[in-house]
Amino acid sequence: MKKILLPTDFSDNSWNAIKYALQLYKNEKCSFTLLHTYTPIIYQYEYMQASSPQFHVLEAVKESSKRNLEILLQKIETEFKNPNHVFNQLSSFNTLTAEINELYEGQAMDMIIMGTNGASGVKEVLLGSNTVHVLKNAKCPVLAVPNDFSFETPQELLFPSDYEVDFKEKHVKPIIDIASLYNIRINIIHVFNSKELSEKQEQNRIKLENYFKSIAHLFHNVKNENITEAITKFQIKARVNLLVMINNKHSFFENLFFKSTINHIGFHLNVPFLVIPSKL
Repeated sequence: MKKILLPTDFSDNSWNAIKYALQLYKNEKCSFTLLHTYTPIIYQYEYMQASSPQFHVLEAVKESSKRNLEILLQKIETEFKNPNHVFNQLSSFNTLTAEINELYEGQAMDMIIMGTNGASGVKEVLLGSNTVHVLKNAKCPVLAVPNDFSFETPQELLFPSDYEVDFKEKHVKPIIDIASLYNIRINIIHVFNSKELSEKQEQNRIKLENYFKSIAHLFHNVKNENITEAITKFQIKARVNLLVMINNKHSFFENLFFKSTINHIGFHLNVPFLVIPSKL
């Protein structure tokens, strides 16, 4: 049974990601965990006594979190009742990234599916800070779903690569799993300048070819283009509805997404985006 974590802040954005997850895996047996984390106030230990106002605030937030999770579960069961799916609820006084790390250590999930923005709804921040922190630090695959993306059956998957990752089966398994589920074609795109592939890059490319041999796939080489432009153009040309990258430290992935500020992304993300950590 696939174990999927669904973080929520009860915003429309997180609900959209939950709907996507339930539809993407509607024919798969899954155990979903609905997670809400809260840190209501900056507090100090001495204030956390039964008589203090801060304690009562914390209790109120805790009860509100549990109540909203129950309402969310009822909504899911009303709109997406599915015998393949079971649900757990988790309300935690913790930061989202810290809670995810603890859950991962406890083997509570294989994958995280979440929205790209939080409840703030700030339009110019294309990735919410929580999403960026999770993408950067999670030790399992993370699927980020844009707020305005309605579910559609995945058909074309775009996988940009600089071939600098020493690909292992654990890197490509999440890609193969989804591709097999929907008979998706995998498009591997490599953006390069005038230089040929190094011996290491060529070896890694051959590894990918072997891993994808039983799946429909195409290799695309794009010369003298900015990686951002190449991805955007390909998305339009091929009607891509799933983007996948491997988060390899010091690679083009990190430069593309995190070189400016923690809250901004290098290009407009308009399709679901699966990030696979290089160290799984």
